[in-house]
Amino acid sequence: MMLPASPGERIRALRELFGFTQNQLSGMTGLGQSWLSDVETQSRDATDAELEIIAKATGTPLSFFHVESGSIPLDSLRFRKLAGASKTMTRRINRWFGESYRVSDGLIAEGKYPMVDLPFLTQESVTDDEINELADQTREALRLAPDAPIPHLTRALERAGIAVVPIVPPQIDGDEAPVGGGHFGASYWGGLGASGLIGFFPGIHGDRQRFTIAHEVGHMVLHAYRPRAADPEAEANKFATALLVPRSRAVEVLSDATTLTDYARIKATWGVSIQALIMRASALELINETRKRSLFVQLSAKGWRKEEPVQVGNESPLLLWTLLSRRFGPKPYRSAADPLAIPPAVLRSFVPTPHENSGRKQPGGSVYKFGSSPN
Repeated sequence: MMLPASPGERIRALRELFGFTQNQLSGMTGLGQSWLSDVETQSRDATDAELEIIAKATGTPLSFFHVESGSIPLDSLRFRKLAGASKTMTRRINRWFGESYRVSDGLIAEGKYPMVDLPFLTQESVTDDEINELADQTREALRLAPDAPIPHLTRALERAGIAVVPIVPPQIDGDEAPVGGGHFGASYWGGLGASGLIGFFPGIHGDRQRFTIAHEVGHMVLHAYRPRAADPEAEANKFATALLVPRSRAVEVLSDATTLTDYARIKATWGVSIQALIMRASALELINETRKRSLFVQLSAKGWRKEEPVQVGNESPLLLWTLLSRRFGPKPYRSAADPLAIPPAVLRSFVPTPHENSGRKQPGGSVYKFGSSPN
């Protein structure tokens, strides 16, 4: 039996979604900061009239304050982030992700979209061989060729009922939304029979975006039932390269004799960064530590650590937009806000129109494109 939503908790949820302090929300609404504090700590109740004031000031449907928050266990939501990522941004993205998952899970269920169960791991430890095997099993579950490049990882996941969304926490005052803040991606999968959600930060190189998404799939497979793994990030990194470049093919194309020019050609075929390919070769012991260090020194000398050659295009999600527009029409944000209990600005942030999605800024500067071979 579900408990009724707490308006105070939902007000806090709204603040965290938009990054408002209590003082900022007080200034927008005319409600006192002490009143907001008391309501959020459930020391007093909010009337419908007071909730309507907040709803009007923030462009939020009243239904938002009467729905349960997205329930994602904190130890199950995985972030791929830098060590210096701010706690404030992490908290904000956590809230944003919970609300996004609540809505995406509802859209997938309402649309009766088929979901594919991923393989999973339950034992405490995992070997590199087991990670490679699980990556192969994931390809099979996603109905991907066992030994070929994945031309569109996002679309493969969406066909399996795993939603992929850009993470762009919104602002409602016209300011540019903060992007990233040291984060690269986030994911959640509730396990067998549950829907999954992967979030990535747009504006990064396509090969990094694909790696981030594959990394988050690794978290789903390796950590849905092992939330306290000793080194989940390292495991997910190994899984990502194993998913993108299966061992059976890696041993054919990577060796101690592979030059950086060769790595660029391989990147153009597989859509995986040169640096990730070097790490893949090292993990499979196809190159020794001395050769790995030498290759990274060469990368630095060429300036390729920050800007590699070979352009890999960014992938654009489509599943949630398809489900949303099918239910609410071609201009769905305002009409969907009340039924889905989500501010239109938040909904649009993780379900952009296909035109907006394809138009997000991408870094440039590469010579070749994924899927073609360099001259």
